[in-house]
Amino acid sequence: MSQAASAITRTPAEIVRLTPVSQAPNGICYARAGEVTISSADLDRMIAAVPVAAAAALSRKAYYFVPLTVSQGDETVIADRYDVALSDNAVCHRNLNLGDAQCVFISTRLMDDKFSVAFEFYINVGHALVERAGVSHPFADMVWQQVESGVKGETSLDAWESRKLSTAGGPEAEKFKNEYLTATFADAISIYLLSLCLDVDYYDLRERDYPLLAPTPLAERLRKVAEIFPPNPGFEFNIFYKRRGSGS
Repeated sequence: MSQAASAITRTPAEIVRLTPVSQAPNGICYARAGEVTISSADLDRMIAAVPVAAAAALSRKAYYFVPLTVSQGDETVIADRYDVALSDNAVCHRNLNLGDAQCVFISTRLMDDKFSVAFEFYINVGHALVERAGVSHPFADMVWQQVESGVKGETSLDAWESRKLSTAGGPEAEKFKNEYLTATFADAISIYLLSLCLDVDYYDLRERDYPLLAPTPLAERLRKVAEIFPPNPGFEFNIFYKRRGSGS
């Protein structure tokens, strides 16, 4: 019985050279390479959901959706298909500077479902956007008011940890406050973008490492993000409340 051939791996530079890049109407550059199971239509919609106002901050970036991005010591290689032998060293994404542009390689086969791939992409977009454009002052003011009013939970482990440190006092409290506001803004952008692309049950975002932010304060954050980055034509932002298990 013959064994299946190992996946072919290439350097990121080779992938960039061999793979044609598309530019969406919102300006985002992206490509798919190798055996990516997410459909072209789903990928196109995922990209198109990023509002023009947000996409404008992502110039000189290109997103490559690939089967596996594999870390091999100091080097990164891209596999042309899923390979169990490579999966242990695969990473969800890797940002690499090539020439005067940054290329982001997203491993679609580590997640292999539309929700997870979309969220990984939007998390990257959220952090890139905040890194380039900073934190909105109205958003920061609103979030800090939530903290002072004692809202429970958070939207990521980074936000949860930096919030605890920022409210503990001490000489570095202001530094941790800035880190907290940066994390919450990136988180809110990511969840907002995900909600534009897909119908999201907020509780699907639960993690074991920290308590999830309550729906009402999360909705306040998302509405503020929607004011800053209005949806593109063809996309809508809505929040629906439903008592779980009520059947209504």
